[in-house]
Amino acid sequence: MKLPPPLSFLPPLPSPPRLPRLPGPRLSSALVGATALELAVLAGHLITYPLGLTPERPESPEHPESRAGSAGSERPESPARTDRPENAPSRPLALPVTGDPTAPAAAPPVVLLHGFIDNRSVFLVLRRALTRHGHRRTALLNYSPLTRDIRAAAALLGRQVEAVRARTGHDRVDIVGHSLGGLIARYYVQRLGGDRRVRTLVTLGTPHGGTAVAPGAGLHPIVRQMRGGSPVIEELRLPAPGCRTRFVSFWAELDQVMVPAETACVDHPDLDAVNVRVTGIGHLALPVHPAVAAAVREVLETPETGEADVPVTGATSAA
Repeated sequence: MKLPPPLSFLPPLPSPPRLPRLPGPRLSSALVGATALELAVLAGHLITYPLGLTPERPESPEHPESRAGSAGSERPESPARTDRPENAPSRPLALPVTGDPTAPAAAPPVVLLHGFIDNRSVFLVLRRALTRHGHRRTALLNYSPLTRDIRAAAALLGRQVEAVRARTGHDRVDIVGHSLGGLIARYYVQRLGGDRRVRTLVTLGTPHGGTAVAPGAGLHPIVRQMRGGSPVIEELRLPAPGCRTRFVSFWAELDQVMVPAETACVDHPDLDAVNVRVTGIGHLALPVHPAVAAAVREVLETPETGEADVPVTGATSAA
């Protein structure tokens, strides 16, 4: 039996309308690479972390004759400071100084200050770069992760700086602080009179303007102090006329802890500040990246005049 031809007079069924494609997040290759590097740095740091739990053994004071005056001379004047926090330690702790004892007398020692829930082991790469190439004396300070107040930590830092000055015979020091460590150092310099003791303060990924990312802010008071609008952040916005310390801030474009990333820049009309943009890496890699370590060493070796023209190479650029 012959089948009838198919009906051809029926209109074709309309095709379903295409839904518009929703814009999704695009992960750039730079962000993917930076995230992978952050994970690698974190894994490596977990291995070295136990090495920094205990403080270094203090050394005997070197070159005591280099200090002005004799044994009967007056002790160095303590830096002026505001109200002393109640939970600040009452006496300074011994802070060892390591490095080349034949370093030039003109090169001040460098105090390295770690970030939140960290310790001195984070500066293994940076300290090696400073002592090997710059022949600089270095001192590392561990502060307790239970520290509840930036002001208290800054007061402790001030006493540690006095200890370093007594051990090395230098009137001033340089400080390099990572993350929270840079904020503690800035408070010491700007609010506790530390600018008389600190020549250069270098910060790495420090929330100078406060960061919107503050995990555990409800559990730890010092984390709340790192948020934008906190009393500590607002204190650092107050006038600071005559501050003698120069500031160099390294901030990473791909820093996922500093939100926005530019909050790690120093923005204050009274401060002599240079902000250096770092590309291709994130927050954890700042103190361990060789290019950053070389740039920090270059900054510390640059005379105070003309510091705005510090050339930075590799993964960094002046901004």
